Amino acid sequence: MKHLLIAGCGDLGTALAQRMLARGWHVTGLRRNPAKLPSGVAPLTADLCQDQQPVDWPAKVDFVVYCPAAGKRDGELYQQLYVSGLQRVLDWLRAAGQRPEYLLQVSSTGVYAQQAGEWVTENSPALAASETAQALIAAEDVALRSGIPASVVRLAGIYGPGRNRLIEAVRQGVNIPAEPAQYSNRIHRDDAASLLEHLLLQAKDDELLAPCYLGVDDEPAPLHEVCTWLAEQLGTQLDPQGKPLGRAGSKRCSNELARDSGWEPEYPSYREGYAALLGA
Repeated sequence: MKHLLIAGCGDLGTALAQRMLARGWHVTGLRRNPAKLPSGVAPLTADLCQDQQPVDWPAKVDFVVYCPAAGKRDGELYQQLYVSGLQRVLDWLRAAGQRPEYLLQVSSTGVYAQQAGEWVTENSPALAASETAQALIAAEDVALRSGIPASVVRLAGIYGPGRNRLIEAVRQGVNIPAEPAQYSNRIHRDDAASLLEHLLLQAKDDELLAPCYLGVDDEPAPLHEVCTWLAEQLGTQLDPQGKPLGRAGSKRCSNELARDSGWEPEYPSYREGYAALLGA
């Protein structure tokens, strides 16, 4: 039985844990408050921003997924959680004499600075200058230089159950200009979990993985188009005098590499994903 450690086992980690449990894996979920973990996930209480290694560290770790959530955009917090936190987990593994078979480090398409609707792939330069983006890039470097076989998974904006920010903004009459087109990228929470599941299974079967994957759906779309469609479903309309959404950047991220590896999203565009949310 393979043993998976999910460090930062929140919403996404929990969705992944349930998938791996269904495949017969043993799953340990590391988080500050393990009381929220679902049945079947072995709890591991730890703070990724503190150096002390958990006393009940698992005796066996075959795979690691590092996927904490900062909760707010703060450069110092990102440095502590994503860079130093990952290094702490690697140190804890070494202290236990463990070298996992594979490490997946969850990052973000926010590392890209493209703003003119360019197509972005894993080979595009990741040059975003914000403190949070720089911390994520540094964390990717920690993962890829860890001495453990590793891949970075850059996820776009995750939406899904409990992640209704865009729906609520449209319901309140947000202002989204049609021009210039502001391309946005997203992935449903369940598709993000299925991509991580897919890559773990490939690693288990000794398939050769790329160092980086983009986790996005099939259809980058102008934000005005997405919000107009949502407004139609909600029976409302966008408000030209309403509050701007406050998004920056415009790029089109490609999932071609992930798809070429055999992964397919259940929600290939915003329409299927948000329709499922609205239906629920």
